[in-house]
Amino acid sequence: MTDETGTRDVLTIIEVLLTAEIFNRNEELGINDLNPRCREFFGAGSSGSAEVKRPLIVSEGAIKRAFGSPDTVCQTVRQNPFVGYDEFGQRLSLPSLDAAAGWFLKKGGAERIRENPVLAYYYEGKDGIDVRYRDVLAKNPRFEDTKDYIEGKVSRIIGESEEMREARDLIIISAPDEVEFSLDRLVCTPRQEEIIRKIAVALENREFLKERGIYEFGRLLFVGPPGTGKTSLALAMSRELHMPILEVRLAMVTSQYLGETSKNIDRIFDLAKKLAPCILFIDEFDFVAKTRVSDDHGAMKRAVNMLLKNIDQISFIKNGVLLIGATNHPRILDEAAWRRFDEVVEFPLPDQAMRQAILKKIAATVECDCNFADLAARTEGFSGSDLRIMMKEAVMSALMEGRHRVDPVDIEQGLLRVEERNVIRGTGY
Repeated sequence: MTDETGTRDVLTIIEVLLTAEIFNRNEELGINDLNPRCREFFGAGSSGSAEVKRPLIVSEGAIKRAFGSPDTVCQTVRQNPFVGYDEFGQRLSLPSLDAAAGWFLKKGGAERIRENPVLAYYYEGKDGIDVRYRDVLAKNPRFEDTKDYIEGKVSRIIGESEEMREARDLIIISAPDEVEFSLDRLVCTPRQEEIIRKIAVALENREFLKERGIYEFGRLLFVGPPGTGKTSLALAMSRELHMPILEVRLAMVTSQYLGETSKNIDRIFDLAKKLAPCILFIDEFDFVAKTRVSDDHGAMKRAVNMLLKNIDQISFIKNGVLLIGATNHPRILDEAAWRRFDEVVEFPLPDQAMRQAILKKIAATVECDCNFADLAARTEGFSGSDLRIMMKEAVMSALMEGRHRVDPVDIEQGLLRVEERNVIRGTGY
């Protein structure tokens, strides 16, 4: 073990000890003050509950399990005069908090303090470091955004009701920190950016709007051709707004026992209300219109009417459920469907400037030798999805040749693959 590695391991253990000591002394600190590494070490939130049991305890066994630290590192930590050690329980503590905190800062702990709200809470205003607790807390991943929290909440909901268990099987639930899409990876139109800001303001001022009876808000219809980012933006909003997203495809909700379909729709909306605040994302919303126009089955008609009724009754302000419907075929939606939505947001095929911006975002992590302006001009009619496929194929072309750098010849291969896909898509069999 190198001295550098040993020092890093000792700093890690002292950070955990400082976190435990400061947290135990300050009842106002909670689970969101623990950074993800400390949450994992102390098992905070592992049951899906945001409650943290005090006191937090640091044992040698837990240190070895969490960090794989050898005995020599633990011995080094114990030799510090400010570290207490209980032989019987093999537990470490910091009887002299101020001395430990001073040592930690002197030994290079400043960056760790800026990533740990508990430490920032203690060190703010002290000499030797400029740190603001509120800033560190704002950057710390929230426990309510984690899969553990959302799964725990869902488990409690479905554990109380067979109907909620059935609803859970019909949807895909993602916690905000599970979502791979983020707004900084997308290129949005001004209208799309405006709607995100509006929802964020409404979320922050829900009580204000509720007190004034302003409820007709938060039912969005995303409209545009396939591949233009409707689903991607809905997912990115989950991350941005710190709300889990429930994805529903109406065709999947249709039970083979048609009489159950209306009940399934009711259950999904009830589950969303219990899980609120959340996003309920209904893809392929044109399924409603197709059914109303073409299906003569009475049960299906009742199911569609039940869907529309539930949409009428949902409110972001009242229930905390942001409803987003998405369709590739707005022309076949009738007035009954259209008027259910407060806002219609268009997702057009990107123009040349947007295509250039999208290409730059896609290629940001790739070593690429290409003229983005020229490429944007050559990809008229491409969706954002087409552009991503093109760049993915270009990267694979380079890798097939044993290169990590994407050259113009690879871009040509990517263009060819997208054009082939589009020809096949337009072929009638």
